[in-house]
Amino acid sequence: MSITRIHHLGLTVTDADASARWYSAVLGFVRIGEFTSPDGARRKVFLRHDTLAVRLGLCQHTANSGERFDETRTGLDHLAFGVHDVGELHDWEMRLLAQEVHYTTAVPANTLEGAMVLVFRDLDNIQLELIAEGDPLTK
Repeated sequence: MSITRIHHLGLTVTDADASARWYSAVLGFVRIGEFTSPDGARRKVFLRHDTLAVRLGLCQHTANSGERFDETRTGLDHLAFGVHDVGELHDWEMRLLAQEVHYTTAVPANTLEGAMVLVFRDLDNIQLELIAEGDPLTK
């Protein structure tokens, strides 16, 4: 028995449609489907990205209190997407700037020697990262 990959990630959001538009405009995800539970208590929008083998599900619950995400509570801390190199991180900075997304400029990662990380947040305050690892041959 083996685990071969992450199949999908599910993020709870306050507005699935608004979040889907944001993930599409800012990160280039494409909407591929949606689901509403028979009782209407839960709605999901499914996204994919041409360069990722994992699907992203944005889940809206009617019981959601509307609180923004807080990584200090038990659960998800952040979601990091890998990019090819530091030059690409700088390209992402320009894209985030054009989309009026607040971000921190790329800085050395705390826990991965030689890696650089750019940090920003989605509409629900979920911390997202873009990370470029150093040359694997020098590690």
